[in-house]
Amino acid sequence: MLEDTNLFFYRAADFLDLSDRVRDVLVTPRRVVRVEIITESDDGELLHHMGYRVQHNTARGPMKGGLRFHPSMNEDHAASLASLMTWKTAVVDIPFGGAKGGINCDPSQLSEAELNRITTTFVELIREIIGPTIDIPAPDVNTNAKVMGWIMDEYSKFYGFNPAVVTGKPVDLFGSLGREEATGRGVMYSLEEYLKNDGRKLRDASVAIQGFGNVGSNAARLISEQGGRIVAVSDISGGIANDGGIDIPKLLDWVAQNKVVQGFPDADPIDGAAVLTYKADVLIPAAMENAITEANASQVQAEVVVEAANGPVSPGAHDSMTRRGITIIPDILANAGGVTVSYFE
Repeated sequence: MLEDTNLFFYRAADFLDLSDRVRDVLVTPRRVVRVEIITESDDGELLHHMGYRVQHNTARGPMKGGLRFHPSMNEDHAASLASLMTWKTAVVDIPFGGAKGGINCDPSQLSEAELNRITTTFVELIREIIGPTIDIPAPDVNTNAKVMGWIMDEYSKFYGFNPAVVTGKPVDLFGSLGREEATGRGVMYSLEEYLKNDGRKLRDASVAIQGFGNVGSNAARLISEQGGRIVAVSDISGGIANDGGIDIPKLLDWVAQNKVVQGFPDADPIDGAAVLTYKADVLIPAAMENAITEANASQVQAEVVVEAANGPVSPGAHDSMTRRGITIIPDILANAGGVTVSYFE
């Protein structure tokens, strides 16, 4: 992923005619931290994970970026995502630099107590290189307001009451109203502005969404509330489609009870990957990186791709789709709603 991110950077650097020295400064992280996390399971077994925090750039202010808990997390992922945060905060003109990190764990295989121990151990190990004026973590894949509360609590054990050490906290713990849906709302606004270019509104568009976690589900809800027609949705269980429009409030209730979109009675089941190539005006990849590659880019039927996830389109796929006239709204703009509301927090 880092190679792809840097390729996009070098294309921008060529356009701006940046010197080699400036390129080296901008592409090199300020600091890379890797820590070993050893905890006990509820059964007394030894658990072993690795934690990462890559701090990319401080030119515009304290570093800012999420913590991702996922088995694929590694130094390469963290470095790629950290650099994207640098560009993202600059694009929306908020006074932060970029950072990113996480732990190579699978929260779905852990109890809440196990996840808490892993998180607090991680904070203990990196506490000296985070803080309100240094580096401010936030939620990302498989982390949420509860996890941010744990981080605030653990950090405060060492440095006193300090709610500004993280954003995305519960509202009752000095979080911000609107933070939970902020990234999805930013996706909606980006699409809304694109449609304005030729006099259209959200109600004029059909939308396919890959990923129905925090970002995808909130984008679906907000777009549908403005009259947009969500025709296909997928998550880890598979996909569903209804050309007449999926009833998103009903789907949200279904997912709240069943955890997955699979089995939703008011839509047809489809393969999860088919959502990326479903016939719709708009495609929103809102899951993980490299969802669209050269292998499936030629099958994308949307006129615009809104990158709700980080790095969901590979460089080769990007070139293939733009040659066909498909517009791509990049992640550093489309999903910047989360960090914008984090700034308010």
